[in-house]
Amino acid sequence: MRVHEGCRGLRMTNVEISYNYGMSPDEAVMRSIDNIREVYGIRRLKFNQQARSVAVEYDATRLNAATVASLLRRTGLDLQ
Repeated sequence: MRVHEGCRGLRMTNVEISYNYGMSPDEAVMRSIDNIREVYGIRRLKFNQQARSVAVEYDATRLNAATVASLLRRTGLDLQ
């Protein structure tokens, strides 16, 4: 967990969490996942296809792990 001071003195706590998935995401799921990047508080998504996992870095002052998991599930990603 990292705490950063923003440009206006606002604090943000960056957290990275990994989720495993079953079925590899198809093109439609990947397009939906691309939209998650637009959610305020999502900082980065990184897929590891060999491990069938996705790491998500997010601002914990805006989101929590349950919300991030819900966002991923809504894309159709087969979270385990």
